[in-house]
Amino acid sequence: MPPDTARLAVLIDSDNTTASLTTELLEEIAKFGTPTVKRAYGDWTTPQLAGWKKELLRHAIQPMQQFANTSGKNSTDSALIIDAMDLLYAGNVEGFVIVSSDSDFTRLATRLREAGMTVYGLGRRSTPPAFVSACDRFIYLELLKDEPQADGVPAPKRPNLKKLLSSAISSTSKDDGWSSLAEVGSYLVKNNAAFDARDYGHGKLGELVRAQPYVKVRDVPGPSGLNTVWVQLNGAARAR
Repeated sequence: MPPDTARLAVLIDSDNTTASLTTELLEEIAKFGTPTVKRAYGDWTTPQLAGWKKELLRHAIQPMQQFANTSGKNSTDSALIIDAMDLLYAGNVEGFVIVSSDSDFTRLATRLREAGMTVYGLGRRSTPPAFVSACDRFIYLELLKDEPQADGVPAPKRPNLKKLLSSAISSTSKDDGWSSLAEVGSYLVKNNAAFDARDYGHGKLGELVRAQPYVKVRDVPGPSGLNTVWVQLNGAARAR
């Protein structure tokens, strides 16, 4: 099934996500499939979640009430996890989107992938690496909307781009040294779930590789009229 037609269950940890990003968040999710289930979890009787109410109505997101029977937010996490497993066994979706920056969902993401589900995570850069790696793809919420860095919080360190691209191209190259951009992109995400061209100032991977002086790029016309993009590291074997 093509990714953009996959049925997705979107499960939002409202205690851990900003309501102001709801529109951008759903637009990002639409790149990967159709959100047939949209649920947001939290104690909706608390004033802290008041900002969510307008967004829930606007985007037809179902609020899932979970009273804080104990201190902390473990009850909300548990409700989301239980619903995710119910949806898994119902068999009505092909993938899950977990919107949270909480490491408590690491095991859930792993379990869903073990069952053959594709798992997308969306959370802040403060998300623990374990949860990021447990997802097939992880998108940082800061990339969806420009937001100022909080005072006293250092900017996160991005992985070395040249090292990432060089490894991906070398690992996917054919005998002539050329790699298809699609294979390079797949390799990058499989080895770094949070890789995103937007982290390096470009909207798409194709734009990113064209801007790198150590990468050669060629466009090959395809039978459908669309070009296939191939890349090669400078100094590698020349094309046929």
